Amino acid sequence: MEKKLIRKNDIILLGGLLFVFAVITLIVFLTRQAGAEVVVSVDGQEVAAFPLDVDTTYEIEGAGGGRNLLVIEGGQAYLSDASCPDLLCVHMGKISRAGQSIICLPNKVTVEIRGKEKSEEYDTIVG
Repeated sequence: MEKKLIRKNDIILLGGLLFVFAVITLIVFLTRQAGAEVVVSVDGQEVAAFPLDVDTTYEIEGAGGGRNLLVIEGGQAYLSDASCPDLLCVHMGKISRAGQSIICLPNKVTVEIRGKEKSEEYDTIVG
């Protein structure tokens, strides 16, 4: 007696998973928000903010004397140089959409893209 490798239920399950993946991808793609500003934080404190549509270069003084070089050009932001040993932040690439960020852990630097609409921030939990 031969065993079937792929059964009807397997095909239905695979089709359902592909459909769910396609719907989630479509929702994420359609709800992306363009970035408006680049916000730089060092050790949790906001130190600078720049419009994303103005080309500029800014040297970030990180915690412990470290440094990062932020470049904003063509509506995208990226770190072109850093004093950290692994340079993971430099290799993270360019960001341009609201919610995207680049983080340099050794220098405690965060570069975040914020959208045009301000999001509400909550300081406390009400129970």
